[in-house]
Amino acid sequence: MALTAHLPRRPLAFLPTPLHPLPRLSSQLSGPRIWIKRDDQTGLAGGGNKTRKLEFLIADALAQGADTVLTTGAAQSNHCRQTAAAAAQAGLACHLVLSGTPPAHVTGNLLLDRLLGARLHWTTRENRLPRLAALTNELRAAGRHPYPITYGGSDAVGASGYALAVEELRAQVQALGLKLDAIVFAASSGGTQAGLTAGAWALGWDVSILGISVDEQAADLQAKVAELATATAAHLRRPHVFAADEIRVNADYLGRGYGVMGDLEREAITLLARTEAVLLDPVYTGRAFGGLLDMIRRGAFDPGQNVLFWHTGGAPALYAYADELL
Repeated sequence: MALTAHLPRRPLAFLPTPLHPLPRLSSQLSGPRIWIKRDDQTGLAGGGNKTRKLEFLIADALAQGADTVLTTGAAQSNHCRQTAAAAAQAGLACHLVLSGTPPAHVTGNLLLDRLLGARLHWTTRENRLPRLAALTNELRAAGRHPYPITYGGSDAVGASGYALAVEELRAQVQALGLKLDAIVFAASSGGTQAGLTAGAWALGWDVSILGISVDEQAADLQAKVAELATATAAHLRRPHVFAADEIRVNADYLGRGYGVMGDLEREAITLLARTEAVLLDPVYTGRAFGGLLDMIRRGAFDPGQNVLFWHTGGAPALYAYADELL
């Protein structure tokens, strides 16, 4: 029985997502065998990892009688775009609290938010969660039934999607007769890593789960993921307390800050595109894959190991960074 069989779930994603090797890139790097898990192909309005979380979040919203969902993120948030898409598919209204000010030209995820019918609210990065709470109260006072979703969909309900995902991955790995040594991915709000961690523990699968931070120092992210993994395990009815030092995080690739693209991201995006025709995004997967490339070049993995990069999506944001990419 699936780890999440007892939880309400609304199917939104095309699953299982593909798992395949990257032979040309692996050969070029002369390092470990690199594999990729394609959650950029979950299918919901451009795909991405948040779709797995939203299967449980939207189901929970509907179970509570919600008629509106609202969430928050950056202007080019993949999570916000997928939330808008999930809401449209479920017949729910959607409000997005975005950081910054309305740009002169609408492109990337922001364009898709508008096409999907989301109503946008702008504020500062620091005020996003307070504004989300205030907007929830405003909608409730107006007679709506709002369901607020925290940043990244990263609570125990959303993270359960990645407990199910690790179960999916293990089945694929077993079918291939593959011994997987490490799973590497972009980490920020912590939900993906928390779900993977809780799921792997519940399954008894001893595999290294490494989040490459895109915006937080290691200790802060470890503490956040440990707390959320503990909550997720309880939600799965597989209680376990995770300690911060059990959570593997690499925060060596923060660059000049969140959403600021540099040489690391630029090289990762172009290299993977030109060797394997796989598109990364400038904020999350570009930074994380760039970190993985650097780790391989520094000898962090043995040549005989199998290392998986979990592609969490985000390609629509590429169009908003065209001037910095080319």
